Amino acid sequence: MEQVFVTGHRNPDTDSIVSAMSYAALQNALGERGYTAARLGHLNDESKRILERFGFEPPVLIKDVRTQIRDLDFDTPPALSAALTVGRGWDVLRNDATLAAIPVTNEDGTLFGMLSSGDVAAYDIQTIEDPVVRDVPLFNLLSILEGRVLNEDVGACTDAISGEVILGLPKGAEQPLFDHENYVAVCGDQPEVIRLALESNIRCLILCEAELRPELRSLPTRTCIISTPFSAYRAARLIFQSIPIDRICQTGNLVTFRLNDYLDDVREVVSKSRYRCYPILDENGLVVGTLSRYHLIKPRRKKVVLVDHNEAAQSVAGLEQADILAIIDHHRLADIQSANPIFFRNEIVGSTTTIVAEMYQEKGLMPSKKMAALMCAAIISDTVIFKSPTATARDRAIAGRLARIGGVDLDELGQFIFAASLGTGKTARDLIYTDFKDFHIAGHYLGVSQITCVDSVSMLDRKQEFLDEMERATVEKGYNFMILMLTDVLLEGTQIIFLGNPDEIAQAFGAEPRDGTLFLPGVMSRKKQIIPMLSALWG
Repeated sequence: MEQVFVTGHRNPDTDSIVSAMSYAALQNALGERGYTAARLGHLNDESKRILERFGFEPPVLIKDVRTQIRDLDFDTPPALSAALTVGRGWDVLRNDATLAAIPVTNEDGTLFGMLSSGDVAAYDIQTIEDPVVRDVPLFNLLSILEGRVLNEDVGACTDAISGEVILGLPKGAEQPLFDHENYVAVCGDQPEVIRLALESNIRCLILCEAELRPELRSLPTRTCIISTPFSAYRAARLIFQSIPIDRICQTGNLVTFRLNDYLDDVREVVSKSRYRCYPILDENGLVVGTLSRYHLIKPRRKKVVLVDHNEAAQSVAGLEQADILAIIDHHRLADIQSANPIFFRNEIVGSTTTIVAEMYQEKGLMPSKKMAALMCAAIISDTVIFKSPTATARDRAIAGRLARIGGVDLDELGQFIFAASLGTGKTARDLIYTDFKDFHIAGHYLGVSQITCVDSVSMLDRKQEFLDEMERATVEKGYNFMILMLTDVLLEGTQIIFLGNPDEIAQAFGAEPRDGTLFLPGVMSRKKQIIPMLSALWG
C-alpha cells in the first residue's frame, strides 16, 4: 500500500499537528492503512507539552515531497557475490533480458562493482587471444564443470588452478607437447594424451566423458585430475567461466544513486552519463536495486493530504511534484493547484481539528480516549479558549463532546495550554517562528507571527530583541512588511510589533501606532482580523 503523508503548514501550531494526526488515524481506521501524519517543522513548546500529556509521539518530520529514487519502481535484480563465478553471473543475465547489468557486492552487501553482458562478452573474446587461466579456485572449477577430483591425494592439496588451456586432439592428429608444467589440458578417452600429461606433471587434466584407465590411474604425478560429464569443447569454454566475477566486472568510475536522491538531480547526472544501468544504495551503503533510464520516464509521485492550509508558500517544498489527494482547511482560498480532481473541505470554523472531528462523527467512528483529548486541546488552542473571533458554536459543541470522550475539563485544559506561554528562556527567533506564516497580498510580501500568551506586557519588555530579529528576517527574505502579534488571552486583544510603513498600519487598523507598536482590543485572529484588514487596504 502506498504511503500518504498528511501534513499541516510550515512552522506548525497545535491545530496543524493534531489535525494531521487525527485525519491520518481516521483514514487508517477506515481501512486505508497507508496514511502517515507528518510535520514541516519543529514542534513548538505548546504542542510538545500537549503531546506529552496525552502520550503521543510527534508526527514524522519531512522537508520535501519531490520525487525520490525510493518512489520509483526500480529493478531489484539479485546482487551477486564478488566471489561467484562468471558462469553463474552469465546465467542470471541470460535468464532476464531486461537486465542491462547486475550489481556485484562485497560480503557485507556493499557495492563492489557492476557486471554486464558486455563485460562477459569482452572477457570471452579475450580468452581466445589469451587462453590462460590464473589462480582459478578449485571450488569454482569443480562447480562450473560439475566435476570431481579423481586423485584426491593431489586434489586435496590443490586450492587454485593456473595455466594455458589446450585441447587434446583426435587420434591421428599431431598431439600437443607439454614442454612445461603450466598447462590445463582438456581431453576425452585419449590414453596417449593422458599419459603424456601425467608424466609431464602439468597443473590440471580435465577428463571429459571418459573414465581414467587403471594403468593410468596408478602413474605417479602431481597433476590434478578432474572428471566432467561435459564434452571437451564445452569444458574448455567453461573453464574460463569459472573465474570469480570480481576479475571482470566494472569497478572504477561507477555512478551510484541513493534512495533519498531527488529525481531532478538524478536526471541531470544520467543525461551526462553513458551507462544504461546504475546501482542504488540505501542509507547504509547496501545495494537495494538498479536504475535504468526508462524508470525516469513516468515516475510514481508522492501522495499528500494538506490540512490547515491551502497556500503554496505555507506548504511543503516540492508540492508541484506530488499528487494532492485532499485538502481539509478553515482558511481563505489561496493558490494551490492540483493535477486531478480532489476531495476539498473548507469550512467556517475556528479549528481544522473541528472539521476532522465531524468527519469521525460522519463515518460513525468514535476516536479513542487519548485521541479525543488531544483533539479537544487542539480546538481550544486554535480558538484561544473560544475567545478568538474565528470560534463558532460548532467548535464549542465538538470540543465539549471530545472533552467528555477524553475525560478532560475544558477550563483546566485551557489553563494548561496557555499558562506556560511566556517564553521564558527562549530566544526571540524561537518565539517569532513558533507560529509564523508568509503571505502574498496584492504585490506585498509579508511575514506574520503570532505568540499567544497570558501576559503581553512582560513580552513587550523584549520588544527590541523582537525588532532586531524581525530586521534580520526582513533582509533575508525580502519582506515588505513584518508583523508580530502578541495575543493576550486575558486582555482579549493583541499587541502588534511591526516593521513597515506606520501610515499603512494606521489605515488598516484605524489606530495610530506608537514607536512601532499598536494595541488592538478584541483582535485575536491572524486569519480573520489581521490579514483581511491588510487585504482590504492593499486591494
